[in-house]
Amino acid sequence: MLVFPGDIHPTFNQEDRGQYLISELHLSTHTGTHIDAPVHYLKTGGTIDTVPLSHLIGKCRVLDVSEAGETITAYHLNGRLDGVSRFLIKTLYSGTDRFEEVYPCLAPDAARKIAALGIKCVGIDSPSIESFRGDGSVHRTLLSCDCIIIELLDLSHVEEGDYDMVALPLRLKGLDGSPARVVLLERAGD
Repeated sequence: MLVFPGDIHPTFNQEDRGQYLISELHLSTHTGTHIDAPVHYLKTGGTIDTVPLSHLIGKCRVLDVSEAGETITAYHLNGRLDGVSRFLIKTLYSGTDRFEEVYPCLAPDAARKIAALGIKCVGIDSPSIESFRGDGSVHRTLLSCDCIIIELLDLSHVEEGDYDMVALPLRLKGLDGSPARVVLLERAGD
């Protein structure tokens, strides 16, 4: 599994207890596809168990910005977010299975645009919404406007378009994030 440098490498230990199996997990709250709670970058922000599910469930647009390369600017989003409150960003990183320090991420102007539009949730297929050498400003801009972040999605087999999304974090009281299962469903009648 792709692991961000400095994060905990997940380990799993399964025990056979005769009549049943039980497993121990050791992993970071930011392992694999995961959701960042505001407290991840805002020390007094909300925790993962307080994130409104209404931010994570509902109509969602997938935008393919593979042509943007490494930096997704406000320009790449212009005219593509009308009527949208949740969206996921598909980049050329989708399907990559090893960490690389250079990956597609949002530029600060794109984060400001998303915040100004009142977007509830933004997700990306790269390890972080922010560059590897970022200063946290992209995260803080989004999270301070109550925009929840999903990172390290696998959108490699998803076409650009509108879907229904269900993104469910574990309800880990008081924590900064959670691994998540994110599912996209074709919209009825579309």
